[in-house]
Amino acid sequence: MSAFVILPDTAAAAAMRARIALASPRAVSHVSGRPWLVGSWADDQITVATAGPLRVAVIGECPIGEERLAELSAAITTVADVDRLASLMPGSAHLMASMDGQVRAQGSISGLSRIFYARLDGVDVASDRADVLAEMLDAAVDEQSLAVRMAGGIALAPPLNERCLWAGISSLSPERCLMWTRDRAGERVWWNPPAPHLSLRDGAAGVREALTAAVGDRPPVSGRMSADLSGGMDSTSLCFLAARHTPRLLTLRWAEADTANDDADFASQAIKALDRAEHLVVTQRELPSIFSVEGIPVETEQPVVTTRAVARLRHNAQLLAHRGSRRHLAGHGADELFVPSPGHLAPLLRHHPVLALRRLRQNRALKRWPLRPALAGLLRPGTVADWWHAQANNLGMPRAQRAPAMGWGLHAIHVPEWITPAGLDLIRQALRHTAQQAQPLSDDLGQHQTLLAVRTTAAHYRLIARIFADAGVHLDLPYYDQRVIDAVLRVRIHEQADPQRYKPLLAEAMHGIVPSTILGRATKGEFGQDLRRGLADNLPAILDLFADSALAERGLINVDTLRNRLLAPQRDLTAVFALEALIGCELWLRALAARHQLPRHPA
Repeated sequence: MSAFVILPDTAAAAAMRARIALASPRAVSHVSGRPWLVGSWADDQITVATAGPLRVAVIGECPIGEERLAELSAAITTVADVDRLASLMPGSAHLMASMDGQVRAQGSISGLSRIFYARLDGVDVASDRADVLAEMLDAAVDEQSLAVRMAGGIALAPPLNERCLWAGISSLSPERCLMWTRDRAGERVWWNPPAPHLSLRDGAAGVREALTAAVGDRPPVSGRMSADLSGGMDSTSLCFLAARHTPRLLTLRWAEADTANDDADFASQAIKALDRAEHLVVTQRELPSIFSVEGIPVETEQPVVTTRAVARLRHNAQLLAHRGSRRHLAGHGADELFVPSPGHLAPLLRHHPVLALRRLRQNRALKRWPLRPALAGLLRPGTVADWWHAQANNLGMPRAQRAPAMGWGLHAIHVPEWITPAGLDLIRQALRHTAQQAQPLSDDLGQHQTLLAVRTTAAHYRLIARIFADAGVHLDLPYYDQRVIDAVLRVRIHEQADPQRYKPLLAEAMHGIVPSTILGRATKGEFGQDLRRGLADNLPAILDLFADSALAERGLINVDTLRNRLLAPQRDLTAVFALEALIGCELWLRALAARHQLPRHPA
């Protein structure tokens, strides 16, 4: 995986190179000769092109060569013109430009590729990793952000999940670029979502074209390609797309603990149809236990809050590498794109009231939505600020009646009982600050929720990709490709959200490529038994981990309350989901103390 620092084109910035703590860094210079990009990356991860006074660099997954990049860059006269180039970029990569002393940097609209920046000795510097900047600044931990991670976990939404865990370091929102004038940088919006104007049928053609390109135009430089084959529509679609031009395709699935999970039935149908591919099924006996805390890798940039499955992911990455895989396709992101959230019903009510009320009735029947909160959300969705203020005001209160996410958020923030009053106060402060700063990701509420879902999970898949990279395998996520996201956003949301069909847009796009029996699937695999068994097997080790807790030393959690909650009968999976974020935060904080040889408690 890449790790690099971006420097402006000034003498003061050039002096910063000596402070970049990366082993054996490589460098790309500005046209002036001063250092511009300093860091580590593989040869196939970077493309640099020069067109007169302009130099452009792409780092990450972007299937574009130097000649084509130079051709696209030829018409650019200022760094502001890079908007046009950025809109044409496939994949999910970082894009940087330097011209006549002006510098620009940005990540991807999905949030998989991120930019962080900070001011150091009068110079604004940026990086794709916050921990690299933290090392340069000797930055302290932002305890508000840490407390929020413990409460929100994997469901924590932007902009709060994009907030850096290091004091003094800012994160750039995906729709913004960072532009330098000499040593000072400022943010500017470069991307807005397209208007959703296409019918399901017309939009499906665009999604099909975008997904086909995303899967087909990045073959591994060496080795073979592999792909998840869970049996669900998302990963199975990628397998059938890849199989059309990959005769040595290797598919991977792990068996489920829950016999009620019907993934295996649909995976078997796909395996029969993919008769040229090699199929690998990992049994439950071969897999590391869910919630195994031994050897969980720690990312110093931010806590890994998907800790329950990390040991399995690393095991599978090593297994794939041993079988020769160098690029692995995974279907992450499809749920976020192809299952529209209920918020689309509020704008639908204004334009098609009869249809909106019919959809509300259908959803209530299928998903058992309670009438009063569903109607309240439909008629009064509020604003982004309202949603975040409500999270702050309801913090620590008993869970409200189950209700659909009809407002400008997706998942209500519930604080586990083991978080202390001091931790609760930090979380409330962060929520109120967010309410003052947050902006809608789209004027359309339904589209806003789609982007919210994409960017919520992208934050975690960035870290999972590093686990695969450590094994020598590139984790490729085609559903986060900029072309795919753009194609989905162009389709009218209410046509994608037919309650009587499961992921109709993806099903239409894959018609004729994936067997109709799989596209007609209306169920989703259940993994509750895996979680319960994993927690039971690893509970002694988990309790031992928190017997000497770094979070408790900071006054953020009460270990006795945590122990009592975990030893009590589990009525549902609420505590289980909250626990994995807590483990990630604990391991992250311990790793920082060990790395910097600092006391674990705050000064």
